[in-house]
Amino acid sequence: MPLIEHRQFIKAPVEICFDLARNVDIHTQTTSKTKERAVAGVTEGLLEQGDFVTWEAIHFGIKQMLTAKVTLMEPPHKFVDVMVNGAFQSFTHTHQFFEADGGTIMVDNFQYKSPFGLIGVTADKLFLERYMRGFIISRAKELKRIAEKLD
Repeated sequence: MPLIEHRQFIKAPVEICFDLARNVDIHTQTTSKTKERAVAGVTEGLLEQGDFVTWEAIHFGIKQMLTAKVTLMEPPHKFVDVMVNGAFQSFTHTHQFFEADGGTIMVDNFQYKSPFGLIGVTADKLFLERYMRGFIISRAKELKRIAEKLD
């Protein structure tokens, strides 16, 4: 199972970064390239432990739906969401926030398993892992931009 880890320094308080990362409206802004939007479950505001959200997005030119559940919430330092329905066989996305150097280090750990056995493993190596890494980095940079404008 691929594990993508990305660290992003943000010159903003940990509480702001944490809340921005779990804000459904901000998620939509930071994923505009894939036209992501919440269509069921929590569709606006802050996600809390136990919440479900269904995202609709366009990846690889195909409209897709994915439902995730927030399984852990430790404000303002950590939350975890897991896929309960969608294109992956499974995924767990752990979001962590650490105070450092007058700002916050935001750490994304995204571990996923592709469907379709060997075909999925091949897709990971050929393009999917690179695509998902780019998606996570792009979203982190957008969160940084938004947070640093607020601070």
